[in-house]
This record gives sequence, C-alpha cells and structure tokens, in this order.
Amino acid sequence: MKLLFFLLLLIPSLIFAQSNYAPLNEDYYHWIDRYEVKSGQIIPEIFTSVKPYRRSAIVAFIDTAASYEVFQSAADEFNRTYLQNDNWEWSRAASSDSRRPVLRHFYKKKSDFFHVDTEDFDLHINPVLYVGAGNDSRRNERLFVNTRGIEVRGMVDKKVGFYTYLTDNQALLPSYVSDWMTINPVVPHEGFWKSNTNGDGVDFLQARGYITFEATRHINLQLGHDRLFIGNGYRSLIFSDFAPPAFFLKGNVKVWKLNYLFMVNQMIADNKNVNNSYPNKFNALHHLSINIGKKLNLGIFESVVFSADDSTSADHFRMEYLNPIIFYRAIEQQNGSTDNALLGFDFKWNAVKKLSFYGQFVLDEFVISHIRARDGWWANKYGIQAGGKYIDAFGVANLDLQGEFNIVRPYTYSHFTNYGSYSSYRQPIAHPLGANFKEITGILRYQPLPRLNITGKLSMIEAGRDVVGVNWGGDILKNNQSRQQELNNSTGQGISNDILFGSFTASWQFKHNLFVDASVTIRQSESPEPIYNNNTSVSSLALRWNIPQRLYEF
Repeated sequence: MKLLFFLLLLIPSLIFAQSNYAPLNEDYYHWIDRYEVKSGQIIPEIFTSVKPYRRSAIVAFIDTAASYEVFQSAADEFNRTYLQNDNWEWSRAASSDSRRPVLRHFYKKKSDFFHVDTEDFDLHINPVLYVGAGNDSRRNERLFVNTRGIEVRGMVDKKVGFYTYLTDNQALLPSYVSDWMTINPVVPHEGFWKSNTNGDGVDFLQARGYITFEATRHINLQLGHDRLFIGNGYRSLIFSDFAPPAFFLKGNVKVWKLNYLFMVNQMIADNKNVNNSYPNKFNALHHLSINIGKKLNLGIFESVVFSADDSTSADHFRMEYLNPIIFYRAIEQQNGSTDNALLGFDFKWNAVKKLSFYGQFVLDEFVISHIRARDGWWANKYGIQAGGKYIDAFGVANLDLQGEFNIVRPYTYSHFTNYGSYSSYRQPIAHPLGANFKEITGILRYQPLPRLNITGKLSMIEAGRDVVGVNWGGDILKNNQSRQQELNNSTGQGISNDILFGSFTASWQFKHNLFVDASVTIRQSESPEPIYNNNTSVSSLALRWNIPQRLYEF
C-alpha cells in the first residue's frame, strides 16, 4: 500500500483536467438517473451502475440528455438548472450567479458560501447543518438530530482535485434503530460513537475526504476515505453505502463502451479495541461494465475480503489482490487461502422511453450437484435482485415509480473466520438486512412543484432471525461453521420476522441545497422473539443544508 501511495504522488505530472465527485445522495442521484430512463437510451457520459458520479460527467450528461428533449416540465427545467448550478465550475451557467451576494464576498454563487475561481485554483466552501425533532410512539423522549460541519472541495492547477467533509453529530434515534443497536452495538452508517451526556442518545463524528486526478484522459485515480455504491437499484447486493466510510484506493478506466473499476478498501473488522487499535480487514473489488447497443448495459464483478489481523486465519496481506486485473477466486484457491471471495453480474436495460429494468446476481458459493438435487445445502449461497423504473408514470409529469425485489439465501456473505464476513465495522457492505431474507419494495417519487419533492416507500420483508447461540444464517457476522444444519436450508428459516416498512417525506427546497423535510415512518415488525416483535411510528420535521437525508430503512 505504501508503494502504491508513493506512485500516486508521482503521477500528477501526467494529469489532465480533474473533477471531484458529487457526494452520494438518494434524491440527487435520482434526478440524474431519471433523465436517462426518460430518454430510453444509454447516455455514455455516465455509467449509472457505479456511484458517485464525477461533477464534470454530470454536466456533460445533462447536455446530452437535453438533446433527447427530456427537460419538458417546469420541474424538469428546475432540476436541470439546479444540477448546472451545483456544478457551475464545469457548466459555467449564467444562472449560477447570485443576484445579491452577502457582504460582497459570500454567496456570489448560489451553491457556494465562499468560492475562489482562478486559472490555478478552484475552491468551494460550504457549511453543513442538519437539525430536526420528532416523535416516536415507543419513546417518551423527543427524537432529535443535531449536525454541524463543513464541506470543502476544489482543484489545483485543474489537475488535482480534493474533497473534505467533517461533521459533529448528536442524535436520539428511533426506537427500532435502538433495538438494532442492542443486538449489534454500532450506529447504522457510522463508525466510532459514544453515548451522549444524557445517556439516551448517540454522539459521533463523521469525516470523509479524498484526492483525485486523471492519469490519462480515460484513467482516473482516487485515494481517500469515503463511500461507494454499485448498482441501479434502491438496494445493492454488490456494494452499498450502508456501512461507514472506509479508506480506499480506487482506479477507474472509462474508454470506448467500457467502464472498469478497481478498488481496495481498508476497513475496520470489529469495534472491539485490541492493543489500542481496531483490527483491520481489506476488501478488493473489480467491476467491469459494457454498453451493448443503445439500451443495454451489462456488468460483471468479483470481490474478496481478507485480513492479516485475523487470529483464526493463517493469512497475511496478499499483494496479489493489489493487481488491478486478475481473477480473485483463482488466486484464492491457488494460494490455499481462507479469504472470502464473491462474484456475480448486474444489468440495466432501458427498454423504451421512460421504462427501465435492472438487476444483480451475487454468488458466494455453490455446488452444482446440490443445486440439481434441490436439497437445501447450506453453502449454496447467493443473492438475486430484480427491479424496474417507470418515469412520468401514466403520463403524469415528474411522477416516478420504482419496484424492486431482493432475495438473499442463508449464510450468504458470512465466513468461517472472525473477520472474513462481507462487512465493515460490524455492518453489512451490501444489503442492510445481511442474509436470509426476501424483500419487495415500491417507491413513488413526485415533484408536483419545482421546489417540492414527495417520496413514498413501502417495503415488505420476510426475514429469518437468530437468537444467542443459534445460527440460521441471517447474521453475517456469525461464523458459518456454527450453522444449524447441512441440508434443508431455505430463505427465511429460523425465527420468523415479518416487517412492513412505510415512509412518506415531503421536502421543500427554499434555497439552493437548503431543505425543510416533513416525514412520517411506520414500521410494523412481527416475530415470536420479543425483541423483533414491535410496532413503531415516527414523525419528524428537519432543516438540512448541504447534506442528504439521514435514513434508517431496514
């Protein structure tokens, strides 16, 4: 890793104009993706299965999308202008200028509290704020969130891009999240945390940051601490943004009709401090996607989790996994390692204008003879996703519908070593439910007015849960050698848990990236096990500035 770091420092002399990435944000990325689906074409500036997107690519994407005449309603034109203004250093849109800057130096651009724009230096500084309160039917105390921080991005010599984000956070979380923390003592999406002074909430810092540059016109390199999402769906079975940010080295090659991603992540294997440090684990991932014709994108991936800190494994840090072009499963078998390798594929098909289908298949392990026998062998481990998007549904402008189905077999993503599971800081890298579940989700997004966004979600989940000392394959952190049985395993086995999760959010954008959110969440959970048997309703009102909604949707 040190050698690679020094090599990266030597490359800037070769670089071309550089762009930062737009932070992951469900609403923001939906506004981009909907216009490709609306066009009925693959728009080559962005490969939508790999997120986040570069800001320069977003501007180029919007320009190309405009040629398909997808910006038709008042809300569409508002979104187009919003995206151009948010990335004004690339769009140079006249609409990005503020009519009345504050004290002549602040908010000269609508999107930036302060900026510098010279030939050699580009800088954007913004405050981050998230304050809100709510009620929980199972809590006597009032829910709250209090986030303050700063976001800084820029470029030097138009060659090296940089980004940093830092917030201090205090919150009293919904009761169903506290239940989750009782079983697994971590805050969803976050790393280190502590109880606040009152003892009834959580207190944590969040920091993200990276440097990025172009080695050539088609090769981008990035080093930092952040999140990634692979897929076109609401969930990802390959790699999601559920777990905390992690340190990574990433290379991305975009050329012809191909996009190739190589990434190595250094993650926290456990939240138990050993010798004044947390044990490490690593994840290496390759993802290759290709556009076939004007409507179809196909992708294949491989991923491996390995750790040099695992006392139950004879492994060490394997330099072979730093090879950006190799087959991990073959290397794992050749070296007789105990690493956890996965592979699979994903697809997106923009069938006709306004209608798109997508899916993923993840294979952890299988034996074909057991598949044919249909005997429920425990190690036939895989996950399947299938979904679709319908834009401007039923002829209603800016009414977007999405449906998605996910199923993950028991023991998928788990391993037989302490740190080999597909997780980071005790949180799943892929789907937040881990394994041993079926999920069907419907999402409605409606923008009746340019500044008003309405989102409704409804998920029905059938999950199989464990209790202490019992492993039915739902908890990916458990050693899969403690499984209950070899054969006759089925999805949802164990302690049944049926969950109905519904949410409704109305967001009004007063100013650029300044939102007021009113939301209601209803979660009904039924199970013979008391900790999983509860009903919760949550209502909240929040003000957020330059930050996405904080969601706990599981």
